[in-house]
Amino acid sequence: MFVKNKIQLKIVYILLAFLCIFCNIYYICTVSYASDSVYVWSPESEPLSENNITSNTNSNINNTNNSDTNFFNATVTTSANITDLGLQCGGAILIEMNSGRVLYDHNMHEKLRPASVTKVMTILLIMEAIDSGKLSYTDKIPCSENASNMGGSQIWLDVREELTVDEMLKAICVVSANDCTMAMAEYLAGSEEAFVQQMNAKAKELGMNDTTFKNCHGIDEDGHVTSAYDIALMSRELLTKHPDITKYTTIWMDSLRDGKSELVNTNKLIRNYKGATGLKTGSTSVALFNLSASATRNDLSLIAVIMKAPSTKVRFSEAQKLLDYGFNNYEYKKLANKGDFVKEIAVNKGVESKVNAILETDSGILISKGQDKNIEQVIDIPEIVSSPIVQNQVLGSITYTLNGEEIGKVNIIAEKSIQKISAFSMIEYVYTKWFSLFRS
Repeated sequence: MFVKNKIQLKIVYILLAFLCIFCNIYYICTVSYASDSVYVWSPESEPLSENNITSNTNSNINNTNNSDTNFFNATVTTSANITDLGLQCGGAILIEMNSGRVLYDHNMHEKLRPASVTKVMTILLIMEAIDSGKLSYTDKIPCSENASNMGGSQIWLDVREELTVDEMLKAICVVSANDCTMAMAEYLAGSEEAFVQQMNAKAKELGMNDTTFKNCHGIDEDGHVTSAYDIALMSRELLTKHPDITKYTTIWMDSLRDGKSELVNTNKLIRNYKGATGLKTGSTSVALFNLSASATRNDLSLIAVIMKAPSTKVRFSEAQKLLDYGFNNYEYKKLANKGDFVKEIAVNKGVESKVNAILETDSGILISKGQDKNIEQVIDIPEIVSSPIVQNQVLGSITYTLNGEEIGKVNIIAEKSIQKISAFSMIEYVYTKWFSLFRS
């Protein structure tokens, strides 16, 4: 008796399902839809909904491995200095990290000796090897006679010892260890000469036209030169493409060899400047005092480069002066978040009647402080779309303007696919819905 009732129950479910199919097909075939029209939203009109897209500053710029963030300059662009900061150094630059926009410059293309700021490029190539899988943080790196005999800053590597890549990076980033730098270069390329060739090739790729590397560590050598502009370029590449490096560049104090080797960061801003994230110091008797300093506050990330400062005190004070100038005069405004809901759009002759329209990418803009009130957005999207709809299909766009000038545009896309209505697709759709309810 139980089996018979169960069979009868299934028959009832199937009949109800076919009845639903019939009703849906009848409705779709008999109800006429309005023609496709464009719904345009602007700041003067009513908001779309409680989920309306608005400007906010809740982004994390350092998650830069977020490759979807869409800024408007892929390379460094320049802007005129508004204020004379009276810098004493030989060359300097301040850029916004994500867009690459130059906010302040002082002899930024002057070719000068970088000293250990050279290691920004060395670190960049190490991080590329790690992220590509060629190298692992746990790999053991041997020390050659050449590496152990390096002068200048070092941790006194011995030819009989091996350190992991993690330990090597810590020593290079925190105390600028020349011996570890040489050991890594030889391990990755077979020789320092081959590694330097890779450094120069990468410099050319990044557009570092003021740069010629002669070694991997920055000890003075004729012809080993770069500029504040080029240091900003490679610093930006390192921080945006390999943000994990800040795990090392933000260390203030640490140790190696089971606590026997104490490490104290040569970059004093890490301890003394709010939001400091790195990056690298450098000094020799000829190069004088250099620094690539990075910091992030309220989602605004800056890179300040100082070259040929007369003293270490001036090096840090002028980097702080540049960073303060940037944070006091500019802000990063988040325009859109990837995946944000815009509105529901009606679907003509689809197995579902509506589809969620969402934003395709993140978007943001660097602006002078106080300009955010002049940002406007226009949403261009149809009220009805025809099936079939493919997931991530572009349905419309949002255009952002500042004082009437376009500053950004983000596509609006379909959150999911929706099939076109047909007898087969409707049966499949109703069966899927019915089966999911029956299982639950």
